[in-house]
Amino acid sequence: MEQRTHEKYQRLLEFCKSLRPTPTAVAHPCDESSLRGAVEAAKLGLIAPILVGPRQRITELAGKHGLDIGGLQIVDAAYSEESAAKAVALVREGKAEALMKGSLHTDELMGAVVRRETGLRTARRVSHCFVMDVPLYAETLIVTDAAVNIAPTLEDKIDIVQNAIDLAHALHFKEVRVAILSAMETVNPKVQSTIEAAALCKMADRGQITGGMLDGPLALDNAISLESVKIKKIDSPVAGRANVLVVPDLEAGNMLAKSLSFLAGADAAGIVLGARVPIILTSRADSVTTRLASCAVAALVAQARREAAEKAVA
Repeated sequence: MEQRTHEKYQRLLEFCKSLRPTPTAVAHPCDESSLRGAVEAAKLGLIAPILVGPRQRITELAGKHGLDIGGLQIVDAAYSEESAAKAVALVREGKAEALMKGSLHTDELMGAVVRRETGLRTARRVSHCFVMDVPLYAETLIVTDAAVNIAPTLEDKIDIVQNAIDLAHALHFKEVRVAILSAMETVNPKVQSTIEAAALCKMADRGQITGGMLDGPLALDNAISLESVKIKKIDSPVAGRANVLVVPDLEAGNMLAKSLSFLAGADAAGIVLGARVPIILTSRADSVTTRLASCAVAALVAQARREAAEKAVA
């Protein structure tokens, strides 16, 4: 496989140099990769991390791997669930504008996030987006939802689509072109995802979903290949040029994202939206560049939210 250049991620990181570091609660950074990710992101000025976890363990880990955490705040928490709860509390107290997963299980972190009394719920449904740098595709691709919503209903998909559109605007997409994916490009009463795709597009026409151009159902080739669009004679401003791909369910999304990663050499930065703050979800298998890109995405989302709040006050 050819050497990955990360061109789209590098542009993202360059843009973030103009932003102030985002205060970020890092939940349980108790392995080398998660602690290193937070430290490297801090060095680049992407985030101002608050490390939440067992103080002695984090300090010993930093010493063992030569990581300088001298200037970083540590909030002591004895175990992973307490780390998640305290990290969420920092957000509720206004001390953090983003949340970052450390070495705890995703379920532990998200459990604290969605808890009704003490979590970070909003009116929106929480959903996950992969921001993908695919070497052979001209634009940055957003794929949603491949990690949180297992079998989303039509109602869920309204928020999933709107979260993705809002993310695209935070990432300064010039135009947001959303493809609602299925196995075909025609509405088939026997295939539920095609009916829901058509409904989502009509909702966008009526202003129930805003900020992007929607088309669907579209098969994957119709969404990203202009040649396929030409052959099938599809007349659409989205088809062949999509930069947001909305999948029917988690299984389809997971397979699509991993296919792009392992067969097309793509990198996938992960972010969860729909909570009070952006949540950086990383995997132990993520490269340093991918971790930094995830932090950059969260920084841009946090900046967009600050600007929206300032406008609302004005």
